[in-house]
Amino acid sequence: MGSEGVKKPRILCLHGFRTSGNILSTQLHKWPQSVLDNLDLVFLDAPFPCQGKSDVEGIFDPPYYEWFQFNEEFTEYTNFDECLQYIEDYMVKHGPFDGLLGFSQGAILSGAFPGLQEKGVALSKVPKVKFIIIIGGAKLKSPSVADKAYSSPVTCPSLHFLGETDFLRPYGAELIESCIEPVVIHHAKGHTIPRLDEESLKSVMSFIDRIKDDA
Repeated sequence: MGSEGVKKPRILCLHGFRTSGNILSTQLHKWPQSVLDNLDLVFLDAPFPCQGKSDVEGIFDPPYYEWFQFNEEFTEYTNFDECLQYIEDYMVKHGPFDGLLGFSQGAILSGAFPGLQEKGVALSKVPKVKFIIIIGGAKLKSPSVADKAYSSPVTCPSLHFLGETDFLRPYGAELIESCIEPVVIHHAKGHTIPRLDEESLKSVMSFIDRIKDDA
């Protein structure tokens, strides 16, 4: 419970490709304590050990994990269904969760879950995802999955961080276009979790107030 007796939104956090829940927790601690104190963040490691070199090697210590594997065009996935089941099993066992936060590969999953849940493809045994927080995200490109994930607009509240030099920026913009009334925070950095300046902090706190009402 918060200091005023308001329930904190409980959020399952999905890390980036070939990183870990512990690394994502460290990355998010760039954010002010005033933000973190208002959220109940739970960090999950992806199901598959890293199958190649991690971009964070030398910056963050291993172990590193990945949610699923993919081809160069990001149109064919391996272990994708297993990944969805793994996340759902965790949510059943350790939930309930109010929403999802994801960075990079974790953000791609988080952005797809509301649509996949609505279609009965994923998260059928857990409560409806109430909101998503997307940092450096994009859309899934596999036609068989994308047709289900994005056939209807994402109607739950969504907060998106879009980096000026992020290689995923155009794809993150595509995901934003699929969301109803998204809150978008632009930052000057690349594919990273940005620090919050005064203006973006206001936007984040306003979004937290909004999702607290539904928690």
